[in-house]
Amino acid sequence: MTAPLLTPPLRPQDHVQGRADAPVTLVEYGDYECPYCGMAHPIVRAVQRRMGDALRFAFRHFPLAQIHPHAEHAAEIAEAAGERGRFWPMHDLLFENQQELDDIHLVGYAAQLGIDAAWAEAALRSHAFAEPVRRDFLSGVRSGVNGTPSFFINGVRYDAAWDEASLLAALKLAARATVPAR
Repeated sequence: MTAPLLTPPLRPQDHVQGRADAPVTLVEYGDYECPYCGMAHPIVRAVQRRMGDALRFAFRHFPLAQIHPHAEHAAEIAEAAGERGRFWPMHDLLFENQQELDDIHLVGYAAQLGIDAAWAEAALRSHAFAEPVRRDFLSGVRSGVNGTPSFFINGVRYDAAWDEASLLAALKLAARATVPAR
């Protein structure tokens, strides 16, 4: 049986860090209120530092709203921040403040990043950024995601341990596999 594939592959609207020509791409489907995603966040950051230009990282939303009541709005505020060029700072703030993801705090995080608080509050109230969250979630379903965090390395779901050493080893192996022989 083969591992599920990332469906669809990365798109222009995805939130990506790193070079497009990096030999390895790591995609995470995550939920800002998920404690396991919170544990994975510093691991992913560490792996990004260690891999440098060899790694491209993308984050897609997969809010588990049935068990995490603030996850959808947290994803929506991240998308709203993204429209203002502040996705990654908001992404980090949300994971660093997982215990305070109610709307009042979300609007406060937006203001902290220089985003107009009234605009952010209106965006949450109207669900102006629900569609990109829904799009990511549905892509996760099509990709076989059934929990968070879920990782894909070069488009193939990675189901092994995601502690720093294990994830780094898998990424380095994938990077070596994509380098053409001389």
